[in-house]
Amino acid sequence: MELFPSIPLAEWRGTKETLHRFAQTVGKIRLAASPRRNHWWNVPFHLTGRGITTRPMGQGDGRPVFTIDFDFVAHQLDVSALDGRQMSIPLADQSVASFHDQVMRALAALGVQVDIDLDHPFDLPDAARPFAEDTEHAAYDPAQANRYWRVLSQVASVLEEFAAGYAGKVSPVHHFWHTFDIAHTRFSGRRVEQPEQVDPVTREAYSWEVISFGFWFGDDTFPEPAFYSYTAPEPAGLTEEPLRPAAAHWLPLRGSHLAVLPYDAVRTEADPRAAVLAFYDSAYRAGARRAGWETEALECPGGVTDPQLRVQRSDGAPG
Repeated sequence: MELFPSIPLAEWRGTKETLHRFAQTVGKIRLAASPRRNHWWNVPFHLTGRGITTRPMGQGDGRPVFTIDFDFVAHQLDVSALDGRQMSIPLADQSVASFHDQVMRALAALGVQVDIDLDHPFDLPDAARPFAEDTEHAAYDPAQANRYWRVLSQVASVLEEFAAGYAGKVSPVHHFWHTFDIAHTRFSGRRVEQPEQVDPVTREAYSWEVISFGFWFGDDTFPEPAFYSYTAPEPAGLTEEPLRPAAAHWLPLRGSHLAVLPYDAVRTEADPRAAVLAFYDSAYRAGARRAGWETEALECPGGVTDPQLRVQRSDGAPG
């Protein structure tokens, strides 16, 4: 199977816009039905062998424990209760409104009750319109949806390998339904005092100093897929730091900067996977140097923290 297949935004914009709202419909359920975790880690989706999952949900109130899975092989949404009951909903030939209606009916059939605040899109152009009234977005191309999931899976594999090199606090590799990107974050361990006027979502997400790494599929502000990284809060002089490979660059965005590596540039590299790992590493070292992170103390080569095993490996001994 092709590594990093072509996925230009223009080719699947309709499917992406519909699928993004499908994901947000389910994401709002995940938000309402899961215990809150630091930095909103309870909210994103995780990948599976056939799509993406909410993971099991339930508030311990006697109501059913349930899971919602997008299957991008069979192109259906599976709503499953812990007792084995399952309802499946086709993803094709659905508007956002009809999808929302069928998801709510499936939950009711399984005895699941979820109190959802603001049951409409988050930070999208039609944010004022409830999902239940959106008959505009109804495009779903199965081949394009499957390709989206394959790209997510391949990027997740690279991010998991990159995550292994850091021994400090890290996030999972997870797929955010509000921004439709996949990301992994490293934490320095230092807290950040956010101004009082900062919104609650941002205050929780950036309550600690972070360097984040990810991939997005493009949108109207940056209409092409790309790998990215940012340091928050952004230290002085960050954009003076070098990035690898040559196609990577610093992009001004909303008063700060992103390190960006265009997806199509990676596809032409002799070793695309190595190019992405080099990019993430260069962006990490740029932010860590400028922010004064204790990089040596936090290194975890190959996912190993055991000092004896490190010595054995450096000596060429088994292990």
